[in-house]
Amino acid sequence: MSVSSSSSAGASSSVRRLEPGDSVPDLTLPAHTGEMVSLKDFAGQRVLVYFYPKAGTPGCTKQACDFRDRLSDFSDLGITVLGVSPDPVEALAAFREEEGLTFPLLSDESKETMSAWGAWGEKKNYGRVVQGVIRSTVIIGADGKVESAQYNVRATGHVARVLRDL
Repeated sequence: MSVSSSSSAGASSSVRRLEPGDSVPDLTLPAHTGEMVSLKDFAGQRVLVYFYPKAGTPGCTKQACDFRDRLSDFSDLGITVLGVSPDPVEALAAFREEEGLTFPLLSDESKETMSAWGAWGEKKNYGRVVQGVIRSTVIIGADGKVESAQYNVRATGHVARVLRDL
């Protein structure tokens, strides 16, 4: 599996990136349903957590729909997919319904979880350095350790690359 923790998109070097073998930080967030979802709910299972900037935007919609369309491939590999953004629960529920998404979307409005996972920090956006969500994907093994952590990924084609690397 590939690991990309470089700052190719201009992310600040002070942001701590997860690496293979790391224990994952806690993740307990409200889902699109309003119910709390925790990584502990998936103990002993492989989980893919992807972080995206904003529900309903073109790139995030493309990425979410790619995960939706390939969800059976991830299921066949024993991997549960979770999406995380700073959107409020209501926006996630609407996005999930509009796009027919069939996996949980989690809300991190405080951005604390994204920060702990290395998915929040400085990044380049249209040539300017801004604070924001760093589009990232982390695969967690059944043992609770990071298998793969990819940062500054592109929305288009990312899901196919993840599956190819698995």
